[in-house]
Amino acid sequence: MGDGIKLSRLVVSSPVDAIAVAAHLVGFHPSLSLVVVGISDQEGVMVMRRDLTPAHQVADVDASDLSSVEGSESVDECLMSMLKRNEMSAVLLLGYGPEELVTPAMNSVSQAAEQAELPVWVALRVDQGRWWSYTCQDPGCCPPEGTPYDISTSVIAAQATLAGQVVLHNRDELIDSVAPLQGPARTAMQQATQRAEQRMCERMTASGSATDNAAQVVDEGRRFIAELADRVRDGLARLTDDEAAWLGLLLLSLRLRDEAWVRIDVDHLHQHIAFWREMTRRVQEPYAAAPASLLAYAAFASGDGGLANVALDRAEAADPSYTMAHLLRDVIVAGIPPKHVRLNITPEELATGYAEQKPTQGHDGSNSPS
Repeated sequence: MGDGIKLSRLVVSSPVDAIAVAAHLVGFHPSLSLVVVGISDQEGVMVMRRDLTPAHQVADVDASDLSSVEGSESVDECLMSMLKRNEMSAVLLLGYGPEELVTPAMNSVSQAAEQAELPVWVALRVDQGRWWSYTCQDPGCCPPEGTPYDISTSVIAAQATLAGQVVLHNRDELIDSVAPLQGPARTAMQQATQRAEQRMCERMTASGSATDNAAQVVDEGRRFIAELADRVRDGLARLTDDEAAWLGLLLLSLRLRDEAWVRIDVDHLHQHIAFWREMTRRVQEPYAAAPASLLAYAAFASGDGGLANVALDRAEAADPSYTMAHLLRDVIVAGIPPKHVRLNITPEELATGYAEQKPTQGHDGSNSPS
């Protein structure tokens, strides 16, 4: 592979490096999958993965997963169009599984890359601890029986480990990482949620008008979320069960959900991902859409499309009509680069925007813009 291919801060100089970088970018070790890594001249990276079936159909796609195809374009043509729109200039292709499954898919995506004038720098089949090359025909370095590999020998794997980035065994583990907590933790949160619901009921029915009561809850919620954002940034945001349950209720207000959204600091995304992942797992299902969507935003802003997609699955399961989740899903499917979806709005600008818009009722009865 010559002097290597530079992907952002990663340098791919061997097939094992390509396998390692694919797992690093997807977030888990793929199986029965096609992974396409787009590379730009500016050292940008874009990764997509789709499941393979014996019929060479799309069973599941991450952009990390490309999840839908519109119009007359084939899946692979759509994928390459997306890469071109995002100014990728070459691709790495990795197919995971047996030859009879991977090779037809690899031939199709390679043809689409050629039509799109995207050079294929590396094309590998990976299966049962061995790799085979579609781009090298030299049996001296790429024997027909495949080459055994140990991903732990890759410098990229070592860099990811030092950075605290764990590659999960499979996509099921990724899904489990946002699933509701079980056992005593679940029971404790159920009880805390009941207390939070009672507290909210008392606040909303206290003396004074319902509108004034709702406004007071929102004002207090804004201060709580502002304080919480500082704690998240500093890694000190472990909430009690009662705090977590109360935050889950507060986020039913679109105003407070947006307050939390604009306070996701792109310079501290790792901390925000950890916090919103924990919140997504702790809250009761009726309250999961907001924290799961906030997790999806933080994950996608960091370039972790795989985590973003499973977080959106969780959000849509909790509330199939949740607008933020649909918006983020559309952004991912369209292949918009993460750097272009990061919010450039301050909490002060958000407050001004809400004040200038005609109020309508939010999820919890508080004022939210339409």
